[in-house]
Amino acid sequence: MASPDWLVPHPDGIHIVPADVWIDPSRPRSAALVTHGHADHARAGHGKVLATPATLAIMAARYGPQPGGQGVAYGETVQLGEVGVRFVPAGHVLGSAQIVLEYRGQRIVVSGDYKRRPDPSCAAFEPVPCDVFVTEATFGLPVFRHPPTAGEVAKIITAQAANPDRCVLVGAYALGKAQRVITELRAAGHDGPIHLHGGVQKLCDLYTAFGVDLGDVRPAAGPKAALKGAIIIAPPSALADRWAAGLPDPITAMASGWMRVRQRAVQRGVELPLIISDHADWDELTDTITELAPGEVWVTHGREEALVHWCRLRQIRARALDLVGREDEAD
Repeated sequence: MASPDWLVPHPDGIHIVPADVWIDPSRPRSAALVTHGHADHARAGHGKVLATPATLAIMAARYGPQPGGQGVAYGETVQLGEVGVRFVPAGHVLGSAQIVLEYRGQRIVVSGDYKRRPDPSCAAFEPVPCDVFVTEATFGLPVFRHPPTAGEVAKIITAQAANPDRCVLVGAYALGKAQRVITELRAAGHDGPIHLHGGVQKLCDLYTAFGVDLGDVRPAAGPKAALKGAIIIAPPSALADRWAAGLPDPITAMASGWMRVRQRAVQRGVELPLIISDHADWDELTDTITELAPGEVWVTHGREEALVHWCRLRQIRARALDLVGREDEAD
């Protein structure tokens, strides 16, 4: 099958030509399909926005009301002219979706950001066979192989138990990662209180409103002594500010796929690096392409060259899209 000419990548987004709609555009457009709520994909100022209800709620929490928003449930098909559009789970964060496009006998899946391993805080990735698969490559190098999540979460619990006079301060991005760490701690048997920096509270409340059980979460406030032995979740930017200095001798942790790179942990003064990622690692990327068996792969926002090379070695047509502004916000 010939490479489609009806889906056209531009530096600031992907244009669905017959519907005149853009996917994750980085500047305001009259109509946009948004894969998920992270700011490198969901921008304010569009006219009409189609996204899952959770993504629209996240956009409203971040940018204010979205008057042009139209919620599309997982599995629901919306017809935009001749183009059929369906949203299916991507397994990245709450509400994240792959966008399945059907037009004149061709099917293209634009995956947005995704991961394949289980996550108690969001719906699991749903594989959809397709002619063209548009994949991220945030961790698109063979060196990035994320360890089992349970072992990384166990490090938090072990550090807490071994240091009753200190606190464990976990830097975790406010959308997705913070809630993932909390739900993984619950899955590991930690049923005690988890304390929240104000910068993650609003989105934790939103997750709860969408039915994600975070257990006993409470503000990281009160006398310093009251937080001895506590687990505290905060945005990564809070780890080195004055607020953190007021905590009881914090053990500084960071939950990110980038903690695989030791120099990154050292640069940020992280005592307890936690390799917990909301993106697919190298094996998940390549296994997904193998499973879907697309005729063509388009690779974006990440280490594109290695994954394009891997595809071509296996006689899969592949290209890099070179979209701008597609950097993860701390993974």
